Amino acid sequence: MNLFLLAISVVVVFMTAVFVLALSLKDNSIVDVAYGLAFILVCWATFLGHGSGHPRQFLVLALVTLWGARLAVHILLRKGGEGEDFRYRQWREAWGKTFVWRSFLQIFMLQGAVVLAVALPVLLIINNPGRALGMLDLAGVVIWLFGFSFEAVGDWQLLRFKKSPENRGRIIQTGLWRFTRHPNYFGEATLWWGLFLIALNVPYGALTVASPVLIDVLLLKVSGIPMLEAKYQGNAEFEAYKQRTNAFLPWFPRTGGAHD
Repeated sequence: MNLFLLAISVVVVFMTAVFVLALSLKDNSIVDVAYGLAFILVCWATFLGHGSGHPRQFLVLALVTLWGARLAVHILLRKGGEGEDFRYRQWREAWGKTFVWRSFLQIFMLQGAVVLAVALPVLLIINNPGRALGMLDLAGVVIWLFGFSFEAVGDWQLLRFKKSPENRGRIIQTGLWRFTRHPNYFGEATLWWGLFLIALNVPYGALTVASPVLIDVLLLKVSGIPMLEAKYQGNAEFEAYKQRTNAFLPWFPRTGGAHD
């Protein structure tokens, strides 16, 4: 089977299975746990079917596996038995009788399509790993490590903050969260730019710029910052925090002026 057809097949089967599980649990937000796992599954499945064992293939597989596993574990711990995330509850209520088929298409299959688009750098490297490892690979790994560390530390700081009873209902403004309102999103976006740099070593690698650009658009304009911050509109502590702190790009807090 063609590599890209294999990737599509794996994602469709996996996301359908997660959808069935979500119906049973009455919790569509488990798709967030499945998100990182889907990357691991599709990348390893295509490697086992089409990989040649080139060092660049093993490099990107290791990076995606580390990122996807950490993200899945973090989201699972964050859920902590709290049930369906508020964003998915809102859709459940709004969609009414069309809930089942809209969930399948607009949550699970759409998430699967995002996985395929974002994983493009890795899929292209598995399809044709290109020349020997070089400086672009090193630069890509450095950027990936920076982004991964930023995301992981930001997530850990938020998880620890929320575990303290005295912080219930409050907004985290310490650690990396002092410099950006979304350090985890900034880290996520950054690491995919690192993978794009690695993919520049392979034929048609420049086309994979679509991967980090898509992540940036989703986080900045669609399902990331806009949806999350809508929850806190009108919260006095959040509004003050918003005035001081960049939404995305890390920078020192300010006393006034424009922000990103």
